Amino acid sequence: MTEEMKRVEIGFGGGQVMSSRLEARYLEALREALVSTDKLASEAASWYELESEDGVISLDLRQVVFVRVAAAPHTIGFSGT
Repeated sequence: MTEEMKRVEIGFGGGQVMSSRLEARYLEALREALVSTDKLASEAASWYELESEDGVISLDLRQVVFVRVAAAPHTIGFSGT
């Protein structure tokens, strides 16, 4: 069974925003990398390879200013549980 994909928007210092769908484990790894003080240590350490539904995305972590995760989709009607 595949892991649930989450819609994520990543915002950059220049105002650009990119959207992608990520598995929860990759989203958590990105968050951990962003809070790490190692991202400021050197230019080489700031690049991060992110696995997404569309392929590998290379991010400069020093430029990331926000990560937004879309809310769970709304459903209408009765649930099966």
